[in-house]
Amino acid sequence: MTLDIINAVAEKTPSKIVLLVADGLGGLPHPSTGETELEVADTPNLDSLAAKSALGLTIPVQPGITPGSGPGHLGLFGYDPEVYLIKRGIMEALGIGLSIGPGQIATRGNFCTIDEGGNITDRRAGRISTELTAPLIEKLNSIKVDGCSVTVYPVKDHRFVAVFEGDGLGEDIAESDPQKLGVPPLTLAALSPSSTKMAEAAQQFVAQAESLLSGRDIANMVLLRGFSGFPKVPSMRDLFKLDPVAIASYPMYRGLAQIVGMEVASTGNTFGDELETLESLWGQHDYFFVHYKPTDAAGEDGDFESKVASIEELDSYIPRFLEMGPDVLMIGGDHSTPSVMAAHSWHPVPFLLHSSYSGMERTEGFSEKACARGLLGRFPAKEALPLALANAQKLAKFGA
Repeated sequence: MTLDIINAVAEKTPSKIVLLVADGLGGLPHPSTGETELEVADTPNLDSLAAKSALGLTIPVQPGITPGSGPGHLGLFGYDPEVYLIKRGIMEALGIGLSIGPGQIATRGNFCTIDEGGNITDRRAGRISTELTAPLIEKLNSIKVDGCSVTVYPVKDHRFVAVFEGDGLGEDIAESDPQKLGVPPLTLAALSPSSTKMAEAAQQFVAQAESLLSGRDIANMVLLRGFSGFPKVPSMRDLFKLDPVAIASYPMYRGLAQIVGMEVASTGNTFGDELETLESLWGQHDYFFVHYKPTDAAGEDGDFESKVASIEELDSYIPRFLEMGPDVLMIGGDHSTPSVMAAHSWHPVPFLLHSSYSGMERTEGFSEKACARGLLGRFPAKEALPLALANAQKLAKFGA
């Protein structure tokens, strides 16, 4: 189904849709038990809901393609991530309240740790706290590069945003994060002639950052990725006739939601805070995106037990979602982050859709295997929203 067809049949109704994204939800069996994190976790609420819902597995981009968080979420929002390429820098920048205009390029930065040979030992510098990165951000803001200005802003923990401003800056830059350990950062090379000036400025920035941070045991280098200006993406409000709101504490997801036309709600730092925000806004919107981060963080850290615990924590909140009475409740992930891989992966992601019209599974639980046998089968993540709109009776009949 194309966006043009959806737009033609979409209708404004009072029914309410909730998308709960458990970041990095999918997993793989632990070598010692043969069970995934979802199979090990004690999840009575998710299991009960699964038996009254339709299950399936979403494919974030294409089979075999490992998605970043941006493409993974974009698909769940109803957009083809191969058509709308949104980079990490602009999402982070908007997520912390920056305005990115003409002549500005934003990039996502990580403090990382390298050894004496210049090889990366920790891509996230131990997830160093925001308080500890404040003086490091101050150091980075002393950097001067040729041909443009650069300003660095803290995001959260090891993350920051660097905004380059000047004439003739392009965004077609290869990132410096190799996404693995034991190797040096990559060179920030221009992928097209129009981005040569930007690549040279970024490489100057990284070289000076390394000098300023040298001598530290951790957070002694930076990685840059996702160079981007402001993208052009059609609004969810116009495409799908929705009044959407995003409830997420992490800046990147707030930024992406803003790009697709969602209102971004003020909320606290915990998932409990997010639930309180959802409850307070229930009467004001008809589409709610709620983000849960701990599943992904534990998976990326390779901590199987912690990911199990984060799934169990999420399960404890499910009754509060149901008490609000959404017409459609979707629960899924933007991608899989198996603890045994300690990274994002290409594996299909468990997905649940609950409504009065979704159908009911014969299942005893919510897991990768149960979803593989589900009514929805395997389908592109971009088709989740049309399914939700149909179940919420927000799509008119197509054709005569």
